Amino acid sequence: MTTETQEVRAEARATAPAAPAGGTIVPRWLRWTLAGAAVLVALWLPNGLYPTVAVDIACWALFAVAVDLLLGYTGLMSFGHAAFWGTAAYATGLAAINWGLPFPLAVLLGALAATVLAVPVGYLAVKRVGIYFAMVTLAFAQMVYYIANQWRSVTQGENGLQRVPRELFGLDLTDEYYFYYAALPIVAGGLWLVWRTVHSPFGRVLVAIRDNPARARALGYPVHRYKLAAFLLSAFTAGLGGGLFAIGHRFVSLDVLHWTTSGKAVIIVVLGGIGTLWGPVVGSAAVTRLEDWLSFAGFEQIGLVTGAIFALTVLIFRRGLWGTLTHWLRRR
Repeated sequence: MTTETQEVRAEARATAPAAPAGGTIVPRWLRWTLAGAAVLVALWLPNGLYPTVAVDIACWALFAVAVDLLLGYTGLMSFGHAAFWGTAAYATGLAAINWGLPFPLAVLLGALAATVLAVPVGYLAVKRVGIYFAMVTLAFAQMVYYIANQWRSVTQGENGLQRVPRELFGLDLTDEYYFYYAALPIVAGGLWLVWRTVHSPFGRVLVAIRDNPARARALGYPVHRYKLAAFLLSAFTAGLGGGLFAIGHRFVSLDVLHWTTSGKAVIIVVLGGIGTLWGPVVGSAAVTRLEDWLSFAGFEQIGLVTGAIFALTVLIFRRGLWGTLTHWLRRR
């Protein structure tokens, strides 16, 4: 590596902003306090809610964090991430049914399948920006949805994959309560992977690309390669969530590949706070719990309520719920 290249990269590290997209820097003591509180909440969750709801919150949190990695830290809006979430769900379900793999291995296989799919999709998509990137990802997701619907010999079409087993080296995980705690390390690992990424030099370059891609390119960074790497990591994380979702519900349907699934993930990210990582987790808990409460109450127009709350949040809390809270704490 030449001296000139080293100087260029040093300048990039110096100029790349350390703050997330929300523009707030939380003090170290507060970060550790919140992390400890998050661990306690995660351990308590299936005791305070239905275990099935707790599992859904964890799965959607992984999916939303994966979307936030692209949207909040790389500046790429994806409307096609359901392709990776759904591909992982189907791959996990098929591996568990046909090969009898322990569910952690089946989930990992599903995440790898989603990452493999993301290679050609990301290679073509990252060459576009703005709405064009979003439309390319959406188009590919619709293609995957069509293939899954037509490939009935494998996916069972509209009937879906049923009775997906929860095998874990002979342990009985039919109870949702125990499955939640068995799946929690995978969720924590996925969240830690994204957190470590955005707080690394690689993450700083992603933020620099988000803020000024022309400047990052002028500094010598291969912008498309960095975007593709972030895209693959995002697909892998979404795949972890999709695989756990399949095992948790013991059923995989075409809904996991529908474009509305991608839209829900984007709504969760915006509701919680773009570029905050904790925001998508909070948004996942809020949306999943609200949907469960409305469904239990017999209310059929769930989308009407969640849409109204989303609109009010965007108008009143422009940084999202978590982003607004951290901004307020920083000002205090």
